[in-house]
Order: sequence, then structure tokens, then C-alpha cells
Amino acid sequence: MNVLVIGGGGREHAIVKKISESKRVDKIYCAPGNGGISDIAECIDINVSDVEKLKKFAIDNNVDLTIVGPEVPLMKGIVDEFENSGLRIFGPRRDAAAIEGSKYFTKLLLHKYNIPTARFKAFDRYDAALNFLKDVWYPVVIKADGLAQGKGVFLVYSYKGAKEALDILMKEKRFGTSGDTVIIEEMLFGREVSVLAFTDGKTIVPMVSAMDYKRIYDGDKGPNTGGMGNIAPNPYFDDKLLSVVVDTILKPVITSLKKEGIVYKGVLYAGLILTEDGPKVLEFNARFGDPETQVVLPLLKTDLVDIVEAIIDEKLSDVKIEWEDKKAVCVVAASEGYPGEFNTGYDITGVENTDGVFVYHAGTTIKDGKYKTSGGRVLEVTALGNTYQEARKKAYDELKKIHFEGMYYRNDIGTV
Repeated sequence: MNVLVIGGGGREHAIVKKISESKRVDKIYCAPGNGGISDIAECIDINVSDVEKLKKFAIDNNVDLTIVGPEVPLMKGIVDEFENSGLRIFGPRRDAAAIEGSKYFTKLLLHKYNIPTARFKAFDRYDAALNFLKDVWYPVVIKADGLAQGKGVFLVYSYKGAKEALDILMKEKRFGTSGDTVIIEEMLFGREVSVLAFTDGKTIVPMVSAMDYKRIYDGDKGPNTGGMGNIAPNPYFDDKLLSVVVDTILKPVITSLKKEGIVYKGVLYAGLILTEDGPKVLEFNARFGDPETQVVLPLLKTDLVDIVEAIIDEKLSDVKIEWEDKKAVCVVAASEGYPGEFNTGYDITGVENTDGVFVYHAGTTIKDGKYKTSGGRVLEVTALGNTYQEARKKAYDELKKIHFEGMYYRNDIGTV
């Protein structure tokens, strides 16, 4: 079987690594891939948003299965295009991917079908949003409606902060058209949890839960990032809570979409908060999370290709999905300055795989036979252990062997 993975980050490296373990796979392509991915797959220089080129490549190279990593091609309808050409591809169609592409669409859906989430108002005019913010009770959360690489969410505690956020989104257009509409919602309090689930539109099977460390500095201080680390399973999320989430959120969302004429097939990522009133939805993503995937997939015992094909064929209920009874800790090594401006092109040394530890490449290239930095999040070191402490020690011991100029990582990942 020939498999094409679309994307070039740590998430895609984790997907490629898991697929490479399948006895059914003969050849793996990755577009565009990165320095680390090139060690186990053939990297193809095609942009993830170039749907036509990707489709032509899949046809010309007899690709049997395509797996989409990032959100952008999903929003552009890559699944629709591939399926219409008779190609097998894993991910939701464009209408289903709107659950990530438009927060307004999602909030309306949740409100209509009484799925627990924060109260909200949506605005497409700056003046109207500003007037609303003059009288609202603080704190509130202001979000860009569209995609903003995880950086379009602002937690604000005063009118001044709210106006600054609104200016960034609607006046400065820092996130382009994604800020044409903004969502203003009540701030919810509690622990956050990430729950990823496989679904074929009929059956929904949760994966191992994860806990993300979003902020740049130790102690959850500083600005939000795309994620500075992760652990799995989430120590604050037990089977009882999972049952509540499945019954009140995951199943109702899939059912609600179906009532709207939308079949959701792929991975559904639920970003939740555990409030005093129970779990509530913060956001949904229409694909594997990043860096959640880097702690979840290493714990998967079942062949990922078997799961993916069952979802495409709407036969997920026929597959028994099993997980390792271990803990996983992932620590991100980032470029100095991230999530703001940063430099790239630095040599990376000390990147070696050891037993129970894997170094996923998130932002690297290869030049003259050497790994070099090419992104904000550069490497993601994941280790497994019988306890969080054991996995954490393995991950940090490995990190100490790695070096690139300006390398930065949090020191408190996995201290549960």
C-alpha cells in the first residue's frame, strides 16, 4: 500500500511514524514533510494548500490512501476533491470541517442542539462589538471566527483589554478575514482537557485523553502558543468524566451535524473545560491535534491504517481499538522569541532516538546533511513510562543531549 500524508510538522511526523509500523504499508510519501520525516518517508515539495497538485500526485503515484494532517486543506475541500476523483482520503469534507473553520458556525450548532458551551454573541461590525463590550460583565473571551493558528483567542479582563483585542482582529486585520466576524463569550473556569475521537459518522471512539500546556513560560505564564508540551492520559480526566463527555458532547455533535445534512468522518478534536456545572465545549478541531497527537499515537496499539480505512468505509464498529497502559510526556523545544519573531537556520545536534523516547521534528529542514531549524516549534521529545515521573525524566534527559542556538523549553511539563 502507498500512503500519502499531507503536512510538515510534528503531528505529521507522529502520523508517519505510526503508519511506518504497519505491515500493510509499502511506501510513505509526505507533502511537504520536514527534516525528520525524510528519514522514514519520501518528502514531496508540494504546499498543503495546493489541492490540485496534491491530487495529481496521488493519481500519478498510485497512492492508495491519503491522510490529511493540517486544517487548511480540509477547509479548502481536499477531501471532497479527492473523493470526487475516486481517491481514498481520511478527513472530514469541507462542510464538516466548518466545525473548526468557523467558530460562529460551531456556536450556532451547539446552541441550537443544547450542547454545553459558553454563552456568546457574534459581531461582524466593529462599532457594534465595541458598544456591546462597554456594558458586558468581565472577564470575557474574544475570538476570531476563522482560523488563526491557535492565536486568535484573547482572554480580557477590562474594557481597555477588550478594545485592544478587537482592534487587533477587526481593525489591524492581524489574522486577515478570520477576524471579519468575532465571537464574544463568557469566560469559563476549570481545568482544560483535550479529547480526540475517531468517528465514521455513526460510531465514535474516544482516544486517550491529553493535557496541553499552552503558555510559553513555566507555571502557565506568558502568551499562548500552539502548545509547549503535552501529557497523556490527562490525570484529571477519568472514565466517569469521559462517559459524560461522550453522552453530552461527542455523540450529540455528530448527531446534530447529521441532522443538518452533514456526515462527519475522521478525527474530531474536542477542546473542553471541566466547569462546576460539568464539561463544556471551548472549541472543536477537525483533525489530529498538535502536539496532542505526539503523546496519543505512541500509546496506540492497534494498526492506525486499519482504523483509518474502517472510518472511510463507515465500519469503525468492526475495529477493536487498544491502547498501551502507560503514560506519555511530550516536551517542545522552541526557537528563542517564539511565539513572536524568531530566527531560523541554526544547526541542530544531539538528535538521536533512544528506547522509549522519540524526537518528533516540527520545524526542521536538512541542508548539507545536517538538521537545521525552520520554525517556532522545532522539536518535540516524547517519552513513555509507567508513571508520569518516569516518562518525564526520560524526555528531559533526552532534551539535555539536544542543542541549537536559542533553544528554549518549559521545565514543568508533566509535573502533575
